[in-house]
Amino acid sequence: MPALTRRRSTDAHRDIWNVYYGDVRVGAIGGRAGVPVHVDQWVWSCGFSSGLNPGQHQDGSAATFERARAAFEEAWQRLLPKIPEGAFAEYRRDRAWRAEVAAARERGEKLPSEVPISMMRCVCGVKFDSHRPDESLPHRRHIYAAQSSDGTPR
Repeated sequence: MPALTRRRSTDAHRDIWNVYYGDVRVGAIGGRAGVPVHVDQWVWSCGFSSGLNPGQHQDGSAATFERARAAFEEAWQRLLPKIPEGAFAEYRRDRAWRAEVAAARERGEKLPSEVPISMMRCVCGVKFDSHRPDESLPHRRHIYAAQSSDGTPR
């Protein structure tokens, strides 16, 4: 069973520690910004997306980092047995997919769902490319004829 580890966030404006269970980020502990000095100065959140059920995430605040860390670890010990089998694998699959999408975007590529498909199937059963006039003209006639015979507007 992996141990919890903390890694300082790259956010230069706030003091934030990301908490990991193996390679999965399961929460964070951070200094609160813009709050009065007489309230808790640290906040923590425990849980992760893609694998947990709604309402399983936990969070809270504490006066010191040490108390926030202790509260986080207590919440994690309560949460860990309730995490469904496969949740970490689901998280990793989602993380890998998001990385692939980000890499494609970085290369300027479109996702398969963003590429228009011009292939159509005619009422006569032939598959054709609607962007090629030489292929599509005879099939347009078939399609229009079929629409007018069944009462559908042309």
